[in-house]
Amino acid sequence: MNQPVQQQHSPGIERELKPAADHGEHSYRGSGKLEGKATVITGGDSGIGRAVALAFAREGADVVIAYLNEHEDARETARLVEEAGRRAVLVPGDISVAAHCRDIVQRAHDAFGRIDVLVNNAAFQMSHDSLEDIPDEEWEYTFKVNITAMFHICKAAVKHMPPGSSIINTTSVNSDNPKPTLLAYAATKGAIANFSAGLAQLLAEKGIRVNSVAPGPIWTPLIPSTMPPDQVQSFGQQVPMKRPGQPAEVAPVYVLLASDQASYISGARIAVTGGTPIL
Repeated sequence: MNQPVQQQHSPGIERELKPAADHGEHSYRGSGKLEGKATVITGGDSGIGRAVALAFAREGADVVIAYLNEHEDARETARLVEEAGRRAVLVPGDISVAAHCRDIVQRAHDAFGRIDVLVNNAAFQMSHDSLEDIPDEEWEYTFKVNITAMFHICKAAVKHMPPGSSIINTTSVNSDNPKPTLLAYAATKGAIANFSAGLAQLLAEKGIRVNSVAPGPIWTPLIPSTMPPDQVQSFGQQVPMKRPGQPAEVAPVYVLLASDQASYISGARIAVTGGTPIL
């Protein structure tokens, strides 16, 4: 089944998404897997980030929600976290700026005194049909948001993460099956997969686990705000399940990787792709 024809301005907002995405509002049931954990989620205002924030809160975690400028979406995510009885801290700003990356970590430390789980989820993408169409500034911004910010945030956060903590980075099926019209985005997602695998080895002696999640086509505001209308309409039809996934279908993987039940899982990349394999 196709989505209605639609287009949004980047970065996109949830209330204009048709049909509305499912973040687990009516389905996710927690069982204390993350009780008392202090967590940080970039891109936590909408899409996968909102679903992860909701799931974390219902599992007992407090959440720092870092986001660009989608204030309405961020407030709704905070409401869902607080409705679950947990604390939500909103931190708006542009993670392409290194100082803001460090500020996110400082705000989390000020609020919670430590960071148990860091989810690097924020991402930027734009679709282009040719190499010549990609502006130099957009290429550089994509790398700053998607991978360089991850470096700055991880570097700042590690000193506040006790043994047993977890870093979870959002990569993509594009990390090894790149879509050519998403050249910059796909290249950063390959870098994230490699960064996560290397960082897992580097931080093992500190007792900090690092993993990545590789979603396939997930229905979020990023899609109609960065892809042509015809691709939005047929989004998700290319995978074996013949449909896009919902953010609620991705969040449980983050919960597992954040939990103490995943104590021997590090350096992994987990596919949530509707049947498309990753290497």
